[in-house]
Amino acid sequence: MKLLDGKVAIVTGAARGIGEGIALKFAEHGAHVAFTYVSDSSAEKASVLEAKLTAMGVKAKAYKSNAGDFTQCEALVNDVLKEFGTLDVCVNNAGISKDNLLLRMSPEQWNDVIQVNLNSVFYMTKQVIRPMMKAKSGSIINMSSIIGEIGNAGQSSYAASKAGIIGFTKSVAKELGSRNIRCNAIAPGFVETDMTSYLKDGDAADKYKSGIPLGKFASAEDIANTALFLASDLSSYITGQTISVCGGLNI
Repeated sequence: MKLLDGKVAIVTGAARGIGEGIALKFAEHGAHVAFTYVSDSSAEKASVLEAKLTAMGVKAKAYKSNAGDFTQCEALVNDVLKEFGTLDVCVNNAGISKDNLLLRMSPEQWNDVIQVNLNSVFYMTKQVIRPMMKAKSGSIINMSSIIGEIGNAGQSSYAASKAGIIGFTKSVAKELGSRNIRCNAIAPGFVETDMTSYLKDGDAADKYKSGIPLGKFASAEDIANTALFLASDLSSYITGQTISVCGGLNI
């Protein structure tokens, strides 16, 4: 059974990691996928992913677009609507971290993280709700983090950006529920991706795993499965929620 058959989804920051996993999972379930990447160094990976998705029998297109730039978000959504005709799901996944102790953190480091992680969610959501309101249907999925719920030393900017996403998600859910538009967040714990490869081996890995009741890191597919649930009609009565996919780390 294909849970997203014929639906159109945008996934930001999908050239690798969690975003890539979500794009592949959506295509597996019949969704047409528009996805973004931001740097020239990711262009080849984006091209490979586009080909993979297309080979799965769906329409797919990679867009070079910076989710932290309002004008680029506006152009992206307009282009996707022209190319795909409609828009059913938006996954706001683009994100960065510039970790530093507060004492050493520069205003530039702080602002960069807020811009890419939090402002991007506002920029993209503001654009996608117009066609969704017209259709009186839609699912918006915002990628938060367990760090936004519990905080972490050396990650005040990242934690603030991800906590902000949770508050934003609840507010949007209240605003748009009457239009049958749902808005939820996912808060991953430690996920095995390129960005967290330093966690995989040795004492550091054992230390982190010891605090996780399930005793292991998440895979990108674990997060993608949750996104699939929130994008599909299986979650038709769920909005304004944050689902922590963290192996129990937050309990």
